[in-house]
Amino acid sequence: MGTAERSEAVVAGAEGALASGDSSGGQERAHYRPLWVEEPAKRRRLPDPVRTAAVRAVLIISLTLIQAMVAFLSTLAGSWLAFPMVLSSVASTVAATWAVLDVWVTRQVWNQRNGVVSTPSSTARALRRERRRVRRQARAAERAQGRIHRPGGAEQLSHP
Repeated sequence: MGTAERSEAVVAGAEGALASGDSSGGQERAHYRPLWVEEPAKRRRLPDPVRTAAVRAVLIISLTLIQAMVAFLSTLAGSWLAFPMVLSSVASTVAATWAVLDVWVTRQVWNQRNGVVSTPSSTARALRRERRRVRRQARAAERAQGRIHRPGGAEQLSHP
């Protein structure tokens, strides 16, 4: 039984109990309310290669932050681990920057290869429509002008 069916059954049961006068000790049944309401997504899902690059970047960045924190704390504690951790934190920062750039480049490549469907704004569409209309009128006027001045045109009868 799905959520919608369950809510209909609960509402119907509550209405039936109220209509028959059986309020079960004076307490009314609470209206069934779902825990969440599904809404359509505001943005489309990222393409697989871009999402993969983004997950990789998030993992590298989180590991870099953990590494930097360990380096900082080991420096405060005066541990021998401080110097190697600081060096590796610098290297991880470079890797994290590279990962973020990878996400950006992957997204650009995806958009270029698979073509983002662009919808022109209504103003651009209206301007193009207006230009087309003017061109059509100009062509029609040229045709009409050509018919009038054609030798042996409308002024001359075919039979004298």
